Amino acid sequence: MKKLFAVIAMLGVFAFGATQSMMAQEDSAAVATDSAAAVVDSAAVDTAAVEAAAEETEATEAVAPIEEESIHKALKTKFIEGDAGFMSLVAIALVFGLAFCIERIIYLSLAEIDSKKLMADIEEKLNAGDLEGAKTLCRNTRGPIASICYQGLMRFNDGVGEVERSVTAYGSVQASYLEQGCSWITLFIAMAPSLGFLGTVIGMVMAFDDIQAAGDISPTIVAGGMKVALITTIFGIIVALILQTFYNYILSKIESITANMEEATISLLDMCMKYNLKK
Repeated sequence: MKKLFAVIAMLGVFAFGATQSMMAQEDSAAVATDSAAAVVDSAAVDTAAVEAAAEETEATEAVAPIEEESIHKALKTKFIEGDAGFMSLVAIALVFGLAFCIERIIYLSLAEIDSKKLMADIEEKLNAGDLEGAKTLCRNTRGPIASICYQGLMRFNDGVGEVERSVTAYGSVQASYLEQGCSWITLFIAMAPSLGFLGTVIGMVMAFDDIQAAGDISPTIVAGGMKVALITTIFGIIVALILQTFYNYILSKIESITANMEEATISLLDMCMKYNLKK
């Protein structure tokens, strides 16, 4: 009987131990499951945060204005890409050409006067018999028209023929003064595209040298020399166009002053005839 109770007690102890072990395992599995769920939730939160940050960055980039490259910076970049040696020659041609253009424009602007008013004042003094006053008026007035009139008044008492010869000779001198320096402008107009084409030829030679060195015709190999060739040509043509525009403006001013000189000469000859008839 005692042995039976001892066996039952042993079975009860083993059953209680097994039950406790199973409960412990279940608790561990539940804890592990909870931990895994927490990790998954944390990862989901982190992923959502990363996606939100990415969307915010994209929205910021979309809203932020794209800075445009300034013209000065773009020209500087292209100047360097076009080989500074040849681009410097083109830039020098532009600077010297503009210097001559500005000098001519200033000279011609100072040479322009109100020729009709001057001739009216000269005629008024001649009608009053004041030849010396007319000479003084011309001497104190700037410009080639006043100079031509002064030379004609110096021969006023010698007849119309002498006045005409004097005015014609001195008029050609004044016309040469008006055109002085224009030959340099035409030189730089011709030089600018020529230097650009020279850069083009040298750029092509560079491209063929690169092909020969690499032994392969690849766009990447040829691109450098071709870029130099095209950029130098573009800048040379642009410089020529700029100088040509100024040159045409200068020619128009020269033509205007020359026409006023011829008109003043005709008016002076008419005054000379009237003056000599009065005498």
